[in-house]
Amino acid sequence: MTDDTGIIAARAFVEARRTGRALASYPGDRPRDLAQAYRVQDVAISLWRREIGGWKVGRINAPEDVRLGSSRLAGPIFADTIVDGTEGNPLLPVFADGFAAGEAEFLLRLRVPQNPDLPRDDAETLGWIDQVRIGVEIASSPYPGINDDGACVTVSDQGNNAGLVLGGIVARERWNDLGAIQVETRVGDRVVGQATAATMLDGPLGAVRFLLRNLAQRRIELRSGWWISSGAVTGVHQVRPGDRLSARFEGIGEVSCEIAE
Repeated sequence: MTDDTGIIAARAFVEARRTGRALASYPGDRPRDLAQAYRVQDVAISLWRREIGGWKVGRINAPEDVRLGSSRLAGPIFADTIVDGTEGNPLLPVFADGFAAGEAEFLLRLRVPQNPDLPRDDAETLGWIDQVRIGVEIASSPYPGINDDGACVTVSDQGNNAGLVLGGIVARERWNDLGAIQVETRVGDRVVGQATAATMLDGPLGAVRFLLRNLAQRRIELRSGWWISSGAVTGVHQVRPGDRLSARFEGIGEVSCEIAE
């Protein structure tokens, strides 16, 4: 992939997202490694000129994680796609002819400390967080093959993010034990996933450490108040317009939204 090809891909994704139209095929040459993929993502961010309200973190599965040298990926969440789900069921639009899915996630709000040395363990990472909530990430792209084509393609289009639903606040005394909280995801009345965050590599706090390193390597200035969507707890569950997506976090509460076109 050349720089020109990366710009073409970024422009195509931004235009498709602006107009709400699907892309039948990937626009240009697919990125071959994460450096190329993040280059496309960074160009798209510059073209959007929208405020970033947070970042999503996703998992790169084996064997691709070994080939790419990373077990996680990142993508921007624009501020105007982050909604409050504590009262009612907000409407979240997806690309009906593209890819659309929902994920139950722990959401951690970034607080950049006065001494911003990157954290090395969970104890230090907690110093970078001032709030934790339950939530739902909406993963949607105008390109239907975004997940099937691998992590580099996923990264190149916003990490496959299309929105975030903020649920209830997690009490501070539970932050050290997020991995023990049972999570259940439903599409309509159908249970589509059950798990705990203990299955998520080194957990939500590990996702924060990954993101901080990723952004530092890309020379993106860290900002307090950003939400970090730390990874799908029960999996990636496909949805379509008209569906109701809900996630129940044991002992904390439930968050839900309606999927729109």
